[in-house]
Amino acid sequence: MKTAVDTNVLIDVFRDDPVHGRASADALRGCMKQGSLIVCDVVWAELSSLFDPPSALRERMELLGIRFEAIEKETAEQAGALWRQYRRAGGTRERVMADFLVGSHAACQAQRLLTRDRGFYRQSFAGLEILDPSTSAGS
Repeated sequence: MKTAVDTNVLIDVFRDDPVHGRASADALRGCMKQGSLIVCDVVWAELSSLFDPPSALRERMELLGIRFEAIEKETAEQAGALWRQYRRAGGTRERVMADFLVGSHAACQAQRLLTRDRGFYRQSFAGLEILDPSTSAGS
């Protein structure tokens, strides 16, 4: 099983967040036991802002066993179409294209998404399995 990981879960772990850090780390370990962990370009870029030099991020991700998997053209096209539908339906600018890219990456190139932002993803990506480390069941 391939699990896409959202930025917020990794920030919890990297910053040893006192509220979510342990649960996010446990969820990562659980997902790793069931298959591979991946992040897309957007997540990698967001995380890069936390590390200087960039090689420090690469080292941490390698230690965690998380692979970079680029967003495919069809995935990007799906994200664009979903963004267009969202805006036409009255969606606010609170959600940015990056959120749709992360969700589409998980939906098209993985089997599930590990994130604490489950409300948006559950609504916008109905068929995608969402795992939320902040809930006791992780779903």
